[in-house]
Amino acid sequence: MTTQAVRLDELLQEYAELERKLTDPSLHTDAAAARRVGRRYAALTPVVTTARELEQARADLTVAQELAAEDPAFAAEAEEIAKRLPRLEERLAELLLPRDPNDLKDVILEIKAGEGGEESALFAGDLLRMYLRYAERRGWQAEILSATETDLGGYKDVAVAIKLKGMPSDGNGVWARLKFEGGVHRVQRVPVTESQGRIHTSAVGVLVMPEAEEVEVKIDPSDLRIDVFRSSGPGGQSVNTTDSAVRITHLPTGITVSCQNEKSQLQNREQAMRILRARLLALAQQEAEAAASDARRSQVRTVDRSERIRTYNFPQNRITDHRIGYTAYNLDQVLAGELDAVLDALAEADRAARLAGQEQLTRR
Repeated sequence: MTTQAVRLDELLQEYAELERKLTDPSLHTDAAAARRVGRRYAALTPVVTTARELEQARADLTVAQELAAEDPAFAAEAEEIAKRLPRLEERLAELLLPRDPNDLKDVILEIKAGEGGEESALFAGDLLRMYLRYAERRGWQAEILSATETDLGGYKDVAVAIKLKGMPSDGNGVWARLKFEGGVHRVQRVPVTESQGRIHTSAVGVLVMPEAEEVEVKIDPSDLRIDVFRSSGPGGQSVNTTDSAVRITHLPTGITVSCQNEKSQLQNREQAMRILRARLLALAQQEAEAAASDARRSQVRTVDRSERIRTYNFPQNRITDHRIGYTAYNLDQVLAGELDAVLDALAEADRAARLAGQEQLTRR
């Protein structure tokens, strides 16, 4: 058997086992386990569907060719089936390529203002709204976990969890769609704070991390330092009146997460732990793969205008992704959440890279 045939056989066996598990009532007593099995089943469904369709097409071709030998009227049918086979074979080969193990996961997306002062913070808010609108278009669930706002309504930093509702219909989770958004996003426009109409260039950093489940990242409570403090920022009941804000420091790595949006100290702690688990998972995966590939090296080394993956040029209504040479003149629509064309181009470049034998599209 070829390597591809062996892999297909393994996946077909796994699919059958997952089907058996999903019919077992005991699985559904553990919601997290049922979710993992369901998502893996959904991920394999396109592979199995395509393999079965290809098998059926080959069988139909054999029958049509046999019938055509006796009745020329079947020759056209045989020719039509034969034209379908290469497309199905190519589709199956693509589906059998090793895929990113995080593709089924939800994400935590962090946006941080960088060079450009208040203008950078305002653009961070624009990017946040862009991702929230895109999530709404996709039918995803978005939840702001932590945010530090500025006086003009921008964000110094904001973290948002983006989740699927239910099981993925195409075998992909949020990560598969948004994983290439991580990096420095550069904006060129006349800031609202500019009185002389000059175009400024600012930068915002975006970090995309697969959300970790508790079973994936074990955190020793003794490795944590938890500080509580009084919330600060734009007004609202309970702000500046109770010690509800939480700062968690993971001592072995030095990673620090602060949350102050919720009124309850317990809620802020839970949100901070979600972000911390995602950062630790991303760090562990980055370290594990660093020796073999630079694809997961820091998405944002510095939030510097020269370290950009994408440029948003307002005067020209232009968006450019520098990694793949993508340019379009519909910036207003993209910021309104119409991101599919950009993300489709990135996904296609990734597919081409993997078919060419590369691990995946290089993010930087």
